[in-house]
Amino acid sequence: MDLSPETRIELDGGLTLRAFEGEADLPEFFRVVDESVEHLRPWMPWVAEHSRESTAQFLAGRAELWASGEAYSYAIVLDGAVVGSCGLHRHGDTPADALELGYWLHPATTGRGLATRAARALVEQAFRLPGVTAVEVVHDVANHASGAVPARLGFTAHLRRPHEPTAPAETGEDQVWRLSR
Repeated sequence: MDLSPETRIELDGGLTLRAFEGEADLPEFFRVVDESVEHLRPWMPWVAEHSRESTAQFLAGRAELWASGEAYSYAIVLDGAVVGSCGLHRHGDTPADALELGYWLHPATTGRGLATRAARALVEQAFRLPGVTAVEVVHDVANHASGAVPARLGFTAHLRRPHEPTAPAETGEDQVWRLSR
């Protein structure tokens, strides 16, 4: 059994997921995040601190997190251009047998099934890992676009739990979706 996910996943229609390449990704990834800030701000607390430096720090830490098994972060690439990010990761509240799946896209690329296709590919990667028997998607209950992805992939609405809102549109209630192997 493999000990880590594939670093490059070629999907149809010009879609590729690839592990971030550190500093080499900085110019393009910074631009994509910068162009997406208003789209992401309601739901993603990290965009409040968006800067070239914070993007560089994010990218610099990806290889170490990958090697430790704590986070597997991918650039979502469409026809050779970075259009977002997705990943598998563990938080303090992630069950020991699970990985949490996250994703976001540049607003010009939403509504085309890219997040769903990327998420499906990462679920397949997660289930190749030893000890992983479930994948979870966690989002604020008001973020319907994020919830549509796990619903399309057959995840079950597992539970709702309170959380401290950290982004402007958050209600303070998370929806946790779960898909078991």
